[in-house]
Amino acid sequence: MKCPYCSYTESKVVDSRPAEDSEKIRRRRECLSCGRRFTTYEAVENTPLVVVKKDKSRQLFDREKLLRGLLRACEKRPVSMETLERFVDSIEQNYANEMVKEISSVELGEYVLRELKKLDKVAYIRFASVYRDFSDVDSFLVELKKLQEED
Repeated sequence: MKCPYCSYTESKVVDSRPAEDSEKIRRRRECLSCGRRFTTYEAVENTPLVVVKKDKSRQLFDREKLLRGLLRACEKRPVSMETLERFVDSIEQNYANEMVKEISSVELGEYVLRELKKLDKVAYIRFASVYRDFSDVDSFLVELKKLQEED
C-alpha cells in the first residue's frame, strides 16, 4: 500500500476492524519510511456475471428474474422460498467460484434445468416447457418420457 504522504510502498497494519457497513475492513497502517499513519479500506471485489443471449446481446445476470421463473415453476409445489433462494445463491456462487465473467443463456438455462430436476421434477417440466418453448403436447410427452426413463 502506497503511503499518501511520502509515496513509500511498504507499510504495516497497526489495527484492523470491520467498517460500519460490515462489508469492508478498515485498516490503520503505518508507513515504514516516514512513520505516519493512514487508513485504508479493503472490500471483496464482486465481478458481475454477464449473460450472453441467443442474439449475442449481453445483459447482467438478474437473480430476481431467475427467482421469479423458479417461483412460477414451483407454484403449488412443496418447495419453500428459502430453498429457492438457496438454489439461486448456489448458482451464483458456482459461477463466482469458477471466476466466470460471461455465460451463454443456453448454458445457464441447462444448468438450472439439471439442478431443478434434482429438486422437483414437476417444477423441472414446468420450467423446461417455458425455457425450451414447448409448442405442443408432443414436446411435453417427449420430455416426460426422458424423465421416466431416468428414474
